[in-house]
Amino acid sequence: MSANDIPRAVSRDRAGETPIAGQQQTGTYDSAFLRACRREPVPHTPVWFMRQAGRSLPEYRKVREGIAMLDSCMRPDLVTEITLQPVRRHGVDAAIYFSDIVVPLKAIGVDLDIKPGIGPVVENPIRTRADLDRLRALDPADVPYVTEAIGLLVRELGDTPLIGFAGAPFTLASYLVEGGPSRNHERTKALMYGDPQLWADLLDRLADITASFLKVQIDAGASAVQLFDSWVGALSPADYRRSVMPTSAKVFRAVEGLGVPRIHFGVGTGELLGLMGEAGADVVGVDWRVPMDEAARRVGPGKALQGNIDPAVLFAPREAVETKAREVLDAAAGLEGHIFNLGHGVLPSTDPEALTRLVEYVHTQTAR
Repeated sequence: MSANDIPRAVSRDRAGETPIAGQQQTGTYDSAFLRACRREPVPHTPVWFMRQAGRSLPEYRKVREGIAMLDSCMRPDLVTEITLQPVRRHGVDAAIYFSDIVVPLKAIGVDLDIKPGIGPVVENPIRTRADLDRLRALDPADVPYVTEAIGLLVRELGDTPLIGFAGAPFTLASYLVEGGPSRNHERTKALMYGDPQLWADLLDRLADITASFLKVQIDAGASAVQLFDSWVGALSPADYRRSVMPTSAKVFRAVEGLGVPRIHFGVGTGELLGLMGEAGADVVGVDWRVPMDEAARRVGPGKALQGNIDPAVLFAPREAVETKAREVLDAAAGLEGHIFNLGHGVLPSTDPEALTRLVEYVHTQTAR
C-alpha cells in the first residue's frame, strides 16, 4: 500500500504552514483540548480516547492487514492514516500519535518484537550492569519516520491537536527486565529492591531515551505529550517516591520549556495520583477506580485531570453508557480543567458507534 492509496482528512486553516518547534499554532492553541490542559474556560469538555486508533476500528484492521505492528509504526503514510481514522469517525478533540512505547527501544537496537496476543517480547532481558551497555542514547536520526509522520499529521489535522507519547521509565524497565508483559513484576521488583543502584542507573538511562523521544515529537509539531506508566500501579507510594518518581520527574523537566502540556497516566494508580502530579505533569490521568472529585482532592490544586469512564461500560446499552458518563461529568463539574477520556484504552471488541455516540453526548451535555 502506498501513500496514494490512503484517504486523507481535509486540512483546516493550517495547510502549507510550517510548524514551529516548541510553539503552538494559533488554531490548536485555542482548541478545547489545550485550553482544558491549561485549566482555561472551554466551549465544551474535550474528549479523546486512549487507544482510539486501533483494533476497534474496521478501517484500522484493513490497513494493518498483513503488516507487523512495529513495521506499521515505522511507515509515515500508515501512521498518518491510522492516527487520523478516529478523528474522522468519532469527532474527538485530539488525535494521539499512532506508535508503541517500545519503538524508541527498537530504534536504539534492542532486540524485541511485538507478538500478537502477547505484547512486547525482549529477546535478551536486562538483568546485569553489563546489560546497560545495550541502552545507548536515542538520536533524532534513529527515528526519522516519527518526524516525517508528525509533519504529515500536523498539516492534515489543522486545528485538531496531536498528542505525542512515550512509555515512562518504570514501565519500559519492566518490559526490559521481565522480557515481556508480567502480571506480578517479580524480576522487576527483585532488581529494584535487590540492587537499587543498578535499578536507578537503568531508569535514569531510560529517562534520557524517553525524553529524547518526546522531544522529537514536540519538535516535529506535537501539541501535547502523554507519559504512559501503565504498570506503575503495582508499586506502593513509598516505593514509587523512592525508586520511580525521580526519573519520571527527569523526563517532565526535560520537556518543561518546550511549550506543550504534559500528561501523566497509569493504571491502578489511585494511591499514587498525588505523587504522579508532583512528578511534574500538567494533567494527571485517572483510571476508572477513583471518582474525579476524589482524584482532584488527591492530586491537589494546579493540575487538570483526564478521565475516567470504565472502558467496559461501552459494552452496555446506550442509556447505561450515558448514565455513567453523566456520573463522570458531575464528579468533574468543579474541576479547573477536565478532559473526558476512558479510564484506560479502548478495548478491541468495542463497537465504534458507542465511541462516536459518547463523544456526541459529552459535547452536547457540556456545551457552554
